[in-house]
Amino acid sequence: MFPAPVRLAWLDALRGPAALAVTMHHAGWTFLPGVWAEVDRRIDLGSWGVLVFFLVSGYIIPASLERRGDLRAFWAGRAFRLLPLLIVAGGLVLVLAAAGVLPVPKGLGERPWPLVVLGNVTMLQELLNLPAVINVTWTLSYEMAFYLVSVALFAARQARRSAGIAAALAVAAVPLGLLLPRATIGGRADLVAAGLGVAVVAAIAVTVLGAGRARTAAAVAGGLLGLALVVLGSRGGTWQGVIILATMFAGTAIHRAERGTISWRAAGLAVALVVGCGIPAKDDPAWAPAIVLAFGAFGLAYALRGRTFPRWLPWLGTISFSVYLLHPILLYVLPDLPSFLLALIPLSALTYRWIEIPAQRLGKRLRQGRGAGLR
Repeated sequence: MFPAPVRLAWLDALRGPAALAVTMHHAGWTFLPGVWAEVDRRIDLGSWGVLVFFLVSGYIIPASLERRGDLRAFWAGRAFRLLPLLIVAGGLVLVLAAAGVLPVPKGLGERPWPLVVLGNVTMLQELLNLPAVINVTWTLSYEMAFYLVSVALFAARQARRSAGIAAALAVAAVPLGLLLPRATIGGRADLVAAGLGVAVVAAIAVTVLGAGRARTAAAVAGGLLGLALVVLGSRGGTWQGVIILATMFAGTAIHRAERGTISWRAAGLAVALVVGCGIPAKDDPAWAPAIVLAFGAFGLAYALRGRTFPRWLPWLGTISFSVYLLHPILLYVLPDLPSFLLALIPLSALTYRWIEIPAQRLGKRLRQGRGAGLR
């Protein structure tokens, strides 16, 4: 296993409740729609959960990138961390849909299947306006855009500008959202989606395999593509999409302030701008409490980061990716809320043990082997 260092246990302690919040949001609407309507009218727990995830990613991903100091190792680490379970879970959905156990994912038969595969494997399907095999993976598209922009900033030696970037994105989200209220990458633009998807793959490939100026140019091109996809492809609206990206950079700004590379005043201003510009990003009264409480929960966990958490809480965070990907499948397979809740955690622990951990170990061995070969 790869337990989080004690100093980062607070991040896993955040991931677990965030995953459960998203799970309960979907389970509530599935099994208890009348009751959940009253909850959802007051706070969108699903949005709260994914915003917490975005803040955690913003805090830890640039730190991981800079700790490695190697763009090739970063992309390999992300691939072995996310793709194995994503591919297995996606394959399971397709098998169960073919057997009539699950409904066929929305729009799956309306677009060319190689394009759908490209979108889902690159995790950019949301921003390319392509059908998702697993509906909750829309968040991974924003994660991918964030990775692309973060890699570009690192390659261009501009990584420390996270507070300014978060603030600029937050402020820009308002006019961009008013000018581009809907995604401009249309639902039938197959050639556009294919071209953009292949361009992102090419940018990552050259970043991984290239060297010198070619690598830097590819990384910067990938970052510009990631930013453009968020602006032009956010199906939830440009305002909301840009705020999501700004939220991740706000998490990065907090990390920078903690390390002393920027001031807490700059980080605080960035957070305030993201929250202030983000509250009206979605025309839903339950959205504003979600974004305010997401930042509040992150701040509380950060304040308690030196404390010891109950062991089950960080452990729940370590299996949170499995919880997140598997719960939409179980919603259709199990008949009621108690059986759903009883099955979800043990099954997620198993997939973490037998899919996620071996994949991460393999990726680590390959990176170490390559490093030894270079020496």
